[in-house]
Amino acid sequence: MEPTPEQSPHHAYPDHWEADVVLRDGGTARIRPITTDDAERLVSFYEQVSDESKYYRFFAPYPRLSDRDVHRFTHHDYVDRVGLAVTIGGEFIGTVRYDRIDDTGRPASAPADEAEVAFLVQDAHQGRGVASALLEHIAAVARERGIRRFAAEVLPANNKMIKVFRDGGYTQRRSFEDGSVHLTLDLEPTEKSLAVQRGREQRAEARSVQRLLAPGSVAVIGTGRTPGGVGRTVLRNLLAAGYTGRAYAVNRAFDEGLATLDGVPAHRSLGEIDEQVDLAVIAVPAHRVPEAVADCGEHGVQGLVVLSAGYAERGAEGRELQRELVRQARSYGMRIIGPNAFGIINTAETVRLNASLAPESPARGRIGLFTQSGAIGIALLSGLHRRGAGLSSFISAGNRADVSGNDFLQYSFEDPDTDVALLYLESLGNPRKFTRLARRTAAVKPVVVVKGARHSGTNPPGHAVPVSRIPDTTVSALMRQAGVIRVDTVTEMVDAGLLLAGQPLPAGPRVAILGNSESLGLLTYDACLAEGLRPRPPIDLTTAASPQDFRDALAEALADGTCDAVIVTAIPWVGENGEAETGDGQVLAEALTKAVAGGSAKPVAVVHVEIGGLAEALAAASSTAAPRPRTVTPAAQPRAATTATTARATTAGTPAARGAATAPAGAATPEAATAPEAATSQEATPRPGRIPAYPAAERAVRALAEAVKYAQWRRQAAVPGKIPEFLDDTIHEAGAAALIEAQLATAPDPRGRPLSHDEARELLGHYGIDVRPTLPAPDPEAAVAAAARLGYPVALKTTAPHLRHRADLGGVRLDVADEEALRRAYGELTDLLGKPAELLPVVQAMAPRGVDTVVRASIDAAAGAILSFGLAGAPSELLGDTAHRLVPATDRDAAELIRSIRAAPVLFGWRGSAPVDTAALEELLLRLSRLVDDHPEVVSVALEPVVVAPQGLTVLGASVRLAPPPARSDVGPRRLPNY
Repeated sequence: MEPTPEQSPHHAYPDHWEADVVLRDGGTARIRPITTDDAERLVSFYEQVSDESKYYRFFAPYPRLSDRDVHRFTHHDYVDRVGLAVTIGGEFIGTVRYDRIDDTGRPASAPADEAEVAFLVQDAHQGRGVASALLEHIAAVARERGIRRFAAEVLPANNKMIKVFRDGGYTQRRSFEDGSVHLTLDLEPTEKSLAVQRGREQRAEARSVQRLLAPGSVAVIGTGRTPGGVGRTVLRNLLAAGYTGRAYAVNRAFDEGLATLDGVPAHRSLGEIDEQVDLAVIAVPAHRVPEAVADCGEHGVQGLVVLSAGYAERGAEGRELQRELVRQARSYGMRIIGPNAFGIINTAETVRLNASLAPESPARGRIGLFTQSGAIGIALLSGLHRRGAGLSSFISAGNRADVSGNDFLQYSFEDPDTDVALLYLESLGNPRKFTRLARRTAAVKPVVVVKGARHSGTNPPGHAVPVSRIPDTTVSALMRQAGVIRVDTVTEMVDAGLLLAGQPLPAGPRVAILGNSESLGLLTYDACLAEGLRPRPPIDLTTAASPQDFRDALAEALADGTCDAVIVTAIPWVGENGEAETGDGQVLAEALTKAVAGGSAKPVAVVHVEIGGLAEALAAASSTAAPRPRTVTPAAQPRAATTATTARATTAGTPAARGAATAPAGAATPEAATAPEAATSQEATPRPGRIPAYPAAERAVRALAEAVKYAQWRRQAAVPGKIPEFLDDTIHEAGAAALIEAQLATAPDPRGRPLSHDEARELLGHYGIDVRPTLPAPDPEAAVAAAARLGYPVALKTTAPHLRHRADLGGVRLDVADEEALRRAYGELTDLLGKPAELLPVVQAMAPRGVDTVVRASIDAAAGAILSFGLAGAPSELLGDTAHRLVPATDRDAAELIRSIRAAPVLFGWRGSAPVDTAALEELLLRLSRLVDDHPEVVSVALEPVVVAPQGLTVLGASVRLAPPPARSDVGPRRLPNY
């Protein structure tokens, strides 16, 4: 909405303050600045507010607004006077206003940094979190305009408003003056205010998905009059699944006399339906979708599943249609799955919703599935069905213009019916938020992800989201850091999901292997070694083994404290006539299930070759079993036959105890220090879960290896790493900030500027990072003088961009012992590579011998600040042997970073060499992490090489680039993305 000429000419309309938000009940609303065009909307809004709410706002009866009031509340300068409104359907449902004041409470301008704030919310919308959302946004606006404190006068009886201020998480002071409560809020964000904001975001976004998946009524708009077609297919699938709510067929082309279709009421429009419809499935051509969305919005529909194609997957014109679709739906408070979606499924017994094109609704299970591709969704549903696995929920989001994988994570985190979340993603709209949500969700239940379009460098057609340029290997490392189980194929996703949903997490990597085939056992043993597991020698039961032999051997392995998991291998029995008997799958499944039921809580997987019905029998044997609590037991602690597990107490916004995986008893999850939810533990007796069966040893072992790594992450995440306090004593943050400000002031280019060697040394020095000085050597005499100043032995190096860090091209001479050798080396360099003006030679004192490494930090606009580490040299670059962690890094992150590269043994005494000072290296990583975290203007740092010796390290080269910090999508008030 643009301002009129009456608006202050000095301050343009701040359109970046506009935002779509999800309210507490899952509906959406729009927050925007109030303009002079809003006079009629304001008057209409005020007329719908109760006398009591008016009294609380103005401290006196105030039945109507005067013309002067309307003018005052619609004319703002967007600096000292700001008003924001929350709108649904274009009409106001809430407002907030601040006026800058001085120390005496009178109107003022900058530099006064306090403002008086007041809210008013329509009674029909109170309790939806409108005021809380307004407080977040008006506080962000105030900080942007240099206001640091809010003052508010509230009547003591206005408990709702007092609660909004109290629960915001801001530092506040309260006093009682002249019959009212005087509140002062410091607007600087705190850990508590950020935790409150994210807690509200989580509950609201989870609720918005829950409303879509559990509607009380569904209308299929575009249901065909004859069998076939998308709409009629969805209606048929909805009814076939036994949907427990009320269903309606809607098509404006229906004959007026048509009363029912397929046994459900048929209508020409939503207005003919006597009740408010919760969910609408839209299956009409794209050009008719806006009409259908308007009909839904005007009749109170809560959410949409848009199956219609013809949007962003068709190019620029379709992308604009898609944006307009989202704007239109959100203006009515509705969220969208799609467009170009395949549909949604909820197998809960109280819902039984199949609003999708899947002809068969999957069985009820403990796996939640989200996919951005309809074709992949079909493949996953089919694969899970063949393996006898069930789902709790399914969302195929198509172009994911609104509801995304992040929303699904919010929902899965607290859904008591989901034990494992599987996601097929082709794009990440907000990678920072994804990693934050994934870390929190993975702390209580596994998250398995397949990332498509990994190497294209672009997003798939239809996905109108920012493109991240970070390599796929970096994305994978960051997912691992967040606890995400990253697999390469949908087959591996199903394999891992089956094991994680049906079996407890392993306490360690020790694996027992038993079966009736020595060869299959050896294949499994080799696969375990290849995946980094520690298998015991396979136990060969021989081909004569009976199901009872399998049961006894499995029970013995489960009771053995020296193994953490068991893989059972089985081939068909050979009868007396020498022919294979393939009909004993049911008998073997019963034997294995009984052994697991009586054993300890260790994961069990079965590898079978052509045993008919075994996988189905294993699935059927446990299909009615109650969900089993999941626990993570320290690897060093043997597990008894009955193991105490932990579960979360059911509180607002937390996973229920049933089926929710948790951290060890008494341990904090990664966000426990700031999360508003509280976790408690309770004991539970493990119950048998579904034993997954695999047709190949490699697939079973790979799934088990992922479970082992995830369980290890859970154990480590239970006690988060820390940033050592000793760093504070040697860091001069203010000095670095002043240097950065001065350097950027001289570089008006928004792309920023690189620092010189001396400037980089000074900046890094403020954070305790000492870079060994270099002296220019434009001629032999200068080189000799530099060496005399530094002391022999020295290194002579070229610094030209095309020769930097290229020792293989001959641009470096090391251990130059004296003047004669230096002059000779100088002549060789210039004779071989070119003139000194081209080579830019420098002289540097030699560093103690050690391992050459590279430490980098960079800012990706989508993913955030990333810390990287690897060994220097061509082999590491060619093999991509570099590790990555998100900033800020903790002591544990730094330790893991240097140990996670494949060449890490070189640092720890490989082949008899002396171990290097890894403690010094970890400290360097932490210091660099602090630098880029404290100063987002530092967009790129490369320390190369860093020579790590047995005692200490030396930074020989450093390059730093400064630029205005990129906009962050994960800070500030919560808002829905607009792509």
